[in-house]
Amino acid sequence: MIRIDARGMRCPWPAIRLAKALRDGATVVEIEADDPRAAGELASAAAAVGAKLAVVSDGLFRVEH
Repeated sequence: MIRIDARGMRCPWPAIRLAKALRDGATVVEIEADDPRAAGELASAAAAVGAKLAVVSDGLFRVEH
């Protein structure tokens, strides 16, 4: 599992970091992001590669591929 701390980063940076982790072979990624647009951006990035996004808590997301 990979953890990404994207707090303080504005979109699209959290989604870019997620996409890179998935391209590099990560199968489970937990990402912390506090940009209000992050949930939508992360969902799009996950869907683009057939991964599933789950909201763990406010600002914490888990992607499984």
